[in-house]
Order: sequence, then C-alpha cells, then structure tokens
Amino acid sequence: MDRLIERFIHYLAVERGLALNTLESYQRDLVGYVGFLERSGIRDLNQTRRANIIAFLAELQRKGRATSTISRNLASLRAFYGFLLRDGLIDGDPTANLESPKIEKRLPKVLSVAEVESLLEGPDTGTVAGSRDKAMLELLYATGIRVSELVSLNISDVNINMGFLKCYGKGSKERIIPLGSVALTTVGDYLLKSRGKLLRDQTEDSLFLNHHGQRLSRQGFWKIIKKYAQTAMIDKEITPHTLRHSFATHLLENGADLRAVQEMLGHADISTTQIYTHLTKSRLKEVYAKAHPRA
Repeated sequence: MDRLIERFIHYLAVERGLALNTLESYQRDLVGYVGFLERSGIRDLNQTRRANIIAFLAELQRKGRATSTISRNLASLRAFYGFLLRDGLIDGDPTANLESPKIEKRLPKVLSVAEVESLLEGPDTGTVAGSRDKAMLELLYATGIRVSELVSLNISDVNINMGFLKCYGKGSKERIIPLGSVALTTVGDYLLKSRGKLLRDQTEDSLFLNHHGQRLSRQGFWKIIKKYAQTAMIDKEITPHTLRHSFATHLLENGADLRAVQEMLGHADISTTQIYTHLTKSRLKEVYAKAHPRA
C-alpha cells in the first residue's frame, strides 16, 4: 500500500504539477488512512469497502478533527482510489457516492488597520534580521500572497524598478502583483544592506534567507510573525494567512474591485474571494451598531 501511495504522489507531482505543500497534505492523509487499515487487519486495498472509509472518517471525528480536515481526508481518498481504478490496480471504488460532511463557512480572522500597523512597526530595521523581517511582513501585507509563495520567492521574482513581483501559486500558476511604495522601499533596503550579510553561497537565489544563508522556511516565518504579534500585544489568533486575509478585507473595505482582488489572491473561483465581502458587511454592521445613536 505504501508503494501505491508513492506512485500516486509521483503522478500528482509529475502529471498534475501540484505544489509541494499539496503533495505533503495528500501523503499525510493517505499514510494515516493506511495506518488505520493495517490496525484493522487490512493489507490489500481491494479488501476495502465503503464501511472501512466510514469507519476511518468516524475515527477522525472521535479524535476531534475539524469538519474541514475530515472533508479533506475524504477528498484525498477519492482522488487516490480514482487513480488506482483508472490504472486497473483495484476492482472498485469504495468512496463512490459517499457524501462529504457539510463544512460551516467561518469568516477568516483579520487584523484592523491599526493592528497591522503595530505589527509592521515591530522589526528593528537597524539589524540584519529586523530588516529582513520588515521586508517580509510589508511584502505579505502589500500583496496578499500566501506564506508558501513568500518563502518561495527568488531575487528575480521582484522587480524593484517596475514595482511588481511575480509568484507561482497553486498548480504553478503565475501571477503578477503590483507593489506599493512602502513594500518596495523595505525590500530594496533589505536587498541593498542586509541580504548580503546573510548570504553564505553566492549561487543561492532565494529572496529571503535564514541565519544559515539558506531559504527561509514556512516554519521559520511562522515563528517570526508570532514574535512580532506578541511585541505588538495583539491578542487575536495569528495564522500564516492573517495578513493575506487582512490585505483582501482592507482592499474591499476601501472600494477595490472584487475581480481585481480575486486576481491578486490567485483564487480560481470568485466565490472563494466573496467570503471577504461577507466579512466587510459584518464589520459595517459593527461600526453602525457602535456609532449610530439609535442602532
């Protein structure tokens, strides 16, 4: 079963061109599933039935996994069994006609403009690490790119003179995003004064480097943003997507076109972007309730 998972992941990487994070997610889900089957005494995927899938999902629920996580696991299993069936490696698909659990759409948590400003003022730009951190935070808020896209940037992806960056999102789709003056200044300062001090290997083309001179990881950035959230005394839950959500919400609150925001975020479907319009409406209600004397 492990070899079949490897074959499937290879197919997703080579033929579908999925991003590394997506591949890791599929692999994690499937390894967990195979472990469940082995504990149940099943060592051949042809022995699996619909009841085994339901039992696996029920186990995830008992462990307190979120509905979105359970739904994602089922999607991983559907894709896996579909691949095996197409290649003639199994006789039937036990996931057929299984309904995904209904996911409650929760509005993403965003920071206020004042909270974003406090967060962005945290780094000490007089230090090498502070200069890098300031550039990363400003870039993230200026463009709304995903953290995985941020740490994947190379020097050639940022055009300081023309004021834009190029990034590759899900499915390796390229998009061009304009950069504001503050982000351009901080990134330019980092490149001019600090990146060279972090650099160990002259052939390294990663834009943002760690103290070893290598590409900064998502985990490394996660620690950085948590640190500055504490410094800014922001008591909201901060996730790697917080500045992305805040970017989209603040643009829409100030009259940006929904289609333009969709393009900058790299959403394939505008319905994904529309969740931010619900968020701006709810914030308007809050403002009205606080400000109107007869609310």
